[in-house]
This record gives sequence, C-alpha cells and structure tokens, in this order.
Amino acid sequence: MASSSPSDHKATIIDGKAIAQTIRSEIAAEVRHLSEQYGKVPGLAVVIVGTRKDSQSYVSMKRKACAEVGIKSFDLDLPEDVSQSDLICKVHELNADADVHGILVQLPLPKYINEEKVLSEISLEKDVDGFHPLNIGKLAMKGRDPLWTFCLQGCLELLSRSGISVKGKNAVVVGRSNIVGLPVSLLLLKADATVTIVHSRSSEPEKAIREADIVIAAAGQPMMIKGSWIKPGAAVIDVGTNAVDDRSRKSGYRLVGDVDFREACKVAGWITPVPGGVGPMTVAMLLKNTLEGAKRVIGQ
Repeated sequence: MASSSPSDHKATIIDGKAIAQTIRSEIAAEVRHLSEQYGKVPGLAVVIVGTRKDSQSYVSMKRKACAEVGIKSFDLDLPEDVSQSDLICKVHELNADADVHGILVQLPLPKYINEEKVLSEISLEKDVDGFHPLNIGKLAMKGRDPLWTFCLQGCLELLSRSGISVKGKNAVVVGRSNIVGLPVSLLLLKADATVTIVHSRSSEPEKAIREADIVIAAAGQPMMIKGSWIKPGAAVIDVGTNAVDDRSRKSGYRLVGDVDFREACKVAGWITPVPGGVGPMTVAMLLKNTLEGAKRVIGQ
C-alpha cells in the first residue's frame, strides 16, 4: 500500500463541544453530591444591562447551561439606562447574598458605564470570570495562585484533555487583549511553556508563528493565520469568532476563526473548529468556577 502523501494529511479535530459536555457531566455529578450531602447547590448570578442581541443570546446560553447541571441561576436583567451607581448597588447585593457563589456581569456594558469600576466591585470570592485585577495580578506572579482560574483556562483544558503537553513547548499567543491574549499567555507560562505574544505591532508575526508547537489565536482578524504559517504537527487553538458575509446562508453570514481552518488542517497536528471549539468550553469553565466557589463555602 502506498504511504499517504503530505497532501492527504488531516489534523485531528479537537471537539470542544464533546469535551465541554464531559466537563458538564462531571460538574452535574458534583452538584448532585453537594445537594445530597448539604442540601445546597451552587448559585450563579448573571447580570445583563440592555437588550443587545449577542449579549442576550450569550446570557440565555449560560442560564440554560446552569439548569442542565443543577446550578441555581439568579437572573438580573437591567434596563439600558440603568445608572452606574444602581448597577454597583445590585452587585453589592449579590456580594452579600450567601446563595450566590459566582457573579458574572455580561460585557460590553453601555458606553457611559465604567466597566473596570463595576468589575472591581465584584467580591473577589465571587469573580467567576476571573477578571478582577487582583486575580490577573496573582496570575502574573510566580508562586501565587489566583483564586479563580480564568474562564479561558478552557484553552489549556482542550490541550490537556487531547493529550497535548504544554511543558517546555514553544507557544505563540496571537493577540494581547485583557480578555484573552494576556491571561492565556500567563496561564501558559504557569504551565511551563515558553511563550511569545504576537500583536498588531509585531514586525514578523508569521516568523514567530512558524516556530510554535502551540498556537493560540485570539486576534479577532478573520482567517489572518494562513496554513503555510503553521509548523507541521502543531496544536492550534482558535479563539477567534468572526462573522464574514456569506450569501449562501440564510443569515447572510457565517462564523470563521482567526486561522484559515481548511489550509491549517493540512499541516497542523490538532486544531479546534469555529464554531464548536473554544466557545462551548468558556461556558463549561464558568460552571466549573461556580462549583469551585460553592465548594469553598458549602460544608465549611
């Protein structure tokens, strides 16, 4: 039998949906245990301001996920014109509520509200998104552990559950946002990878990416990373979710990642699809963080 030529190579698809489902069933089992042993379940408060379609759909997805694993969901839907001080008052009420173990404020908030101010008012013990400055600060320091692993820990979870070791590997993170690029690069450092961050001012992004054993793409640029940029056998985690015009779709658009998926499949060892890769994991990790928060309190 003729050996397959390189052009026949197909990367292993990392199925984020299936891995997230496994994590959810693990969480559901632990929630049942808490309920049977202590008569209490974890509680997650999801706060949304206004009626942005994308935010609404994210929030309903999170609430549905809570119901599925037995976590109690506290729903706070605030009007578009809520004042910053009223929003902060609501956050303080949730901080004081013993049945709430996690608080999530859906971003973005309306322009007139200072996001940083609101997020820093969430009690550190309940910051399940991991956005509290103290959390990120501890993540950045050697020998310190943040109270919460950041929700995008899901990227590393996808690697470890696919049998891909991070230790000693060259990892390139494309993008340096506070929400993805920066915390993910810190998580990789903590896991003993050698980390390079490529961003909009980097002079030779392609050169850095070609040397990476692990690529985490979070630039928000549709299909920016070409197949030819990928090192053969590399693991590619695509965090990008970009809508591009597609007349053949009823919606008029389709979602693509920051990586040219079709081309990268011919070179990479492993790759996440968009959608169905990192997306389901962020919700699973949010549930996991809420469970961890409850375990710290329930039964103490």
